Amino acid sequence: MLRSITREDTRRIAALMAEAADAEIMPRFRHLAAAAVRSKTSPLDVVTDADEAAERLIGERLSRAYPGAVVVGEEACSRNPTLLNVWIDAELAFLIDPIDGTRNYVAGLPLFGVMVAVVSRGEVMAGIIYDPLCRDAAIAVRGEGAWLENEHGVQTPLRVATPVPAEEMTGLIAVRHLDEPLRTTVNANALGLASSTILNCSAHEYRMIAGGHADVLLYGRLMPWDHAAGWLLHHEAGGYSAHFDGSPYKPTHRGGGLLYAPDAGSWKAARRLLLGAD
Repeated sequence: MLRSITREDTRRIAALMAEAADAEIMPRFRHLAAAAVRSKTSPLDVVTDADEAAERLIGERLSRAYPGAVVVGEEACSRNPTLLNVWIDAELAFLIDPIDGTRNYVAGLPLFGVMVAVVSRGEVMAGIIYDPLCRDAAIAVRGEGAWLENEHGVQTPLRVATPVPAEEMTGLIAVRHLDEPLRTTVNANALGLASSTILNCSAHEYRMIAGGHADVLLYGRLMPWDHAAGWLLHHEAGGYSAHFDGSPYKPTHRGGGLLYAPDAGSWKAARRLLLGAD
């Protein structure tokens, strides 16, 4: 049986994320010492003292609010990869990305976010993407829609863009984790869109596409803390997504790519343009 999550739960979780942002993330923003930034798998994959401190605080608060829940954070998994799958069969689990867009954060670029996905037995039940600078959260609850909620509790519904022909689509196209020759193919074919860019921040890329400010979103690597919350946000905002082969996404999946569009027809058109596949 799946664990249900209420809107009140999401407000409580968003408040914990805001607390971590105020206590651990924003005081360090543009004040990081060199020793506070470290590489993980490569120079492009970095972690900071703020990431680790925010993850600890969010994890502690979630464990206190939801006793018995499994709490998994990106940085803990980086240190101990055996944690990556401990949440899959849990009745209630939380997947934390304490700072999504860490490279932007390190560079002093105000484009980063905090993401938490709520999962029950491998199914995404809720997603919260918090912006520490604007102090608002993009929230989705399974079967209840998606909305933007500011710090005063005012809610604005989120809705994906109206479908347009492929050549009129705007895209957020992340090719870094695509294998060759697909990477070269997508880079070249993206020129067929009206425009394409990347924010180096899944949190804001998901907020953009769920809010109708972009049409197409493409990813190669699929770590659960990067995508589970955003996938539900887009889905509940009325969008359509699937792996490159057309199969449905699950947060347990690590590969297969992921392509988002406003509806199934737009998805097929985007796949045809970007991947050269029918």
